[in-house]
Amino acid sequence: MKTLDLALIGNCSIGALVDAQANITWGSFPRFDGDPMFCTLLKESDDYGFFAVELADCERTEQHYLENTAILVTRLYDRQGGAIEVTDFAPRFGQHGRTFRPMMLVRRIRRLGGSPRVTLRLRPACDDGASRPAMTWGSNHIRYVAPALTLRLTTDASLTAIMQETSFFLEDTVTLLLGADETVNEATGEVGRRFLEETTQYWREWVRNLAIPFEWQAAVIRAAITLKLNAYDDTGAIVAAMTTSIPEAAGSSRNWDYRYCWLRDGYFVVNALNQLGATGTMERYLAYIVNIAAHAAGGPLQPVYGIDGRAELDERELASLAGYRGMGPVRIGNLAYRQVQHDVYGSAILAATHIFFDQRLTRRGDEALFRRLEPLGEQARRCHDQPDAGLWELRGSARVHTFSAVMCWVACDRLAKIALRLGLAERAGYWQDHSQQIHETISRRAWNEKRRAFASTFEGEAMDASLLLLVEIGFLDVGDPRFASTVHAVEKDLRHGDFIFRYVEKDDFGEPENAFLVCTFWYVNALATLDRRAEARELFEKLLACRNRHGLLAEHIDLRSGEQWGNFVQTYSMVGLINAAIRLSIRWDQAF
Repeated sequence: MKTLDLALIGNCSIGALVDAQANITWGSFPRFDGDPMFCTLLKESDDYGFFAVELADCERTEQHYLENTAILVTRLYDRQGGAIEVTDFAPRFGQHGRTFRPMMLVRRIRRLGGSPRVTLRLRPACDDGASRPAMTWGSNHIRYVAPALTLRLTTDASLTAIMQETSFFLEDTVTLLLGADETVNEATGEVGRRFLEETTQYWREWVRNLAIPFEWQAAVIRAAITLKLNAYDDTGAIVAAMTTSIPEAAGSSRNWDYRYCWLRDGYFVVNALNQLGATGTMERYLAYIVNIAAHAAGGPLQPVYGIDGRAELDERELASLAGYRGMGPVRIGNLAYRQVQHDVYGSAILAATHIFFDQRLTRRGDEALFRRLEPLGEQARRCHDQPDAGLWELRGSARVHTFSAVMCWVACDRLAKIALRLGLAERAGYWQDHSQQIHETISRRAWNEKRRAFASTFEGEAMDASLLLLVEIGFLDVGDPRFASTVHAVEKDLRHGDFIFRYVEKDDFGEPENAFLVCTFWYVNALATLDRRAEARELFEKLLACRNRHGLLAEHIDLRSGEQWGNFVQTYSMVGLINAAIRLSIRWDQAF
């Protein structure tokens, strides 16, 4: 049975998921939102759409990441004492003054002992899983020719053994380079060895520069690497997850394509990485945001865009893929781009705020950039009390959502602070006035006196988990009693066992069945804010235990079975882990 016990490899150009048997079950080319040429994660039959390394008579496997890298090692052992080691990665390292990150997966298969007999099965798909590419070959390569893209496998293994899928005894090491249809001019084994050494060095240098908390270091490092792998270097966009259509719950039809950039999610990702000192991803994302805002030309922002910045993400269902465990539909594209979600203005300006205040950044914010951001603030000012779909993207109804209104306040509040930083007193006063007016409106209309809590909508009574962020984003002060009472109401309505649901009301698909993981991380942070640190630490440890064996999290979790559901790896969940670890960890000087 297919599971999300998978490892993520990538290089910020492409990404792939590998199962416990060293089978690549998911990977899109030539970039995150491209054709899923490896797609058995969403196929009912395993006839094609994968890249497998099979060991004859295999009886057990072991798998781990090389420490502080995005390089995966799988060891397979047979019943006769034979063993092999498969090392999987996508090259990433500095070369000629820039980052080398080709559209390439590297697989190095090494004999560890005995007489292992191996079969290599490379069967990519094309046309969204509907067919297989044509195959041609040369002296040391095989070309997989699809209508939109040709992949070339360059290898020092037997081409006949690969094309005919015949087994062979592995004597030493074979290397497989799968990437663009370009000639490799060096010896394949030497290229693979050098790429492995330099990619290992790159990741360890990157990790070495992280400012991590004292406790839970391995968990935070893995989460940070994972977030970086979801950033598309070429444009600066950050995808919510590498996959599409992993259902939020079994048979729920809540199957969405997450291979795009939500402005809200992107802000949370760069903010988490910035706290760790990884500023490069943030700088590229800020450039992406600024370009998005420029294209909007003062008009409304969408909640989600393509990683190339395109606005239209038309949604369609694929007949060619049955879905995760046969639970369709499989969707490509996402109609959320058509939704009205007013929190996007706050998300965009929050992300851009860093460039005005963080002196580590290469590019610094100036008045010209501030003037380009002001139209976003005007949009926030106009729509703060207007209905929208909310951050949970309800497709069947529109209400005035408190979180959306709060994020509109954030947009005006941060513009005021930026203007003060730049010495623009008149503009600072303008935005301070609007932020104060919006704050008063929210305090009056979202506060439910009967429940002694902020509600999820204006004049409403129901709770939603985003209310746990009211202190974190600065709308309420830490000591404001309204926050404690709101957290109590969220606990009462949304806590089920150890987890917080995002909401419990019926939506377009019925009542939510599984818990949205990041909401429980938000709750952990809220507990810490309220000086309930012992509770927060205990719950945080339980959340860490929900990760798969590689330290990765999906979007949702089944309360009864503990199984993960939803698109994978979910950046929101990994952000929650980092933020909670930073909040809860003791200081270095308190450890001894």
